Amino acid sequence: MQSRTATHPSHHRPRRRRALAAAVAAAAVGLGAFAAPAHAADNPYERGPNPTESSIEATRGHYSVSEESVSSLAPGFGGGTIYYPTTRTDGTFGAVAVVPGYTASESSIEWLGARVASQGFVVFTIDTTTRLDQPAQRGDQLLAALDYLTERSDVADRVDPSRLAVMGHSMGGGGTLEAAKDRPSLKAIIPMTPWNLDKTWGDVEVPMLDFGAEYDSIASPASHAKPFYNTHGGEKMYIELNSAGHFAPNSSNTTIAKYSISWLKRWVDNDTRYTQFLCPTPTSWLYIEESASTCGF
Repeated sequence: MQSRTATHPSHHRPRRRRALAAAVAAAAVGLGAFAAPAHAADNPYERGPNPTESSIEATRGHYSVSEESVSSLAPGFGGGTIYYPTTRTDGTFGAVAVVPGYTASESSIEWLGARVASQGFVVFTIDTTTRLDQPAQRGDQLLAALDYLTERSDVADRVDPSRLAVMGHSMGGGGTLEAAKDRPSLKAIIPMTPWNLDKTWGDVEVPMLDFGAEYDSIASPASHAKPFYNTHGGEKMYIELNSAGHFAPNSSNTTIAKYSISWLKRWVDNDTRYTQFLCPTPTSWLYIEESASTCGF
């Protein structure tokens, strides 16, 4: 089923006290288990508290974040920065690699690093081997970055290698489709004002959140983002940013962040608590010019 909408502009305690404390704690756990939604117990990948509109729009989420630089000598991509939740108490996290667009550097997409990581992901913002790399090359580099992250990085033990995603801007957005074609085990892709000469992606079924921009004169939605959405073969959502241009993903953008976080939560973490922000298809006369979604999830 598909829907489409459009909008416009240490102390020791006496034994008795210890026993009482234990009893109170046990009662609290019992009440918590009674009150918790059933899916919380069923899904081992849920991370963080119950989400709200304000929590997914916030510039920082529930988790404190640390970061680590990766040398440009890393194999297969141009180095970058890994952002990860500092805590060790919540197990491993899903991960996403993010690549910039044509002629751009990591700095153009670094705002997504800590913002997404603080919601419960390991995020790897990368540079490309050359600024002129095409979408297929950027797709290869996204996959090389994920391989480095899960196999060689100092935070590999914090990452669940079975729950990986990619994001990219412009040619990097086109690269996310290439990456999904080459590695269909990915859990999600998020192309942002994407560019790619290939307009047919029926063989790609990795869930896709596709951002276009109303006034994009470099990768117009009609020539790029919309054909990618229309031909994509799996669960998908299209959001066209109102009154925005091609470079909208290069600075902090709440619309991109809130729906990207929700999409990653839903598909990387299988966290259905976030479906409420995706279905029905989001609309906003102020921020969203046009939107569409399969909303079969």
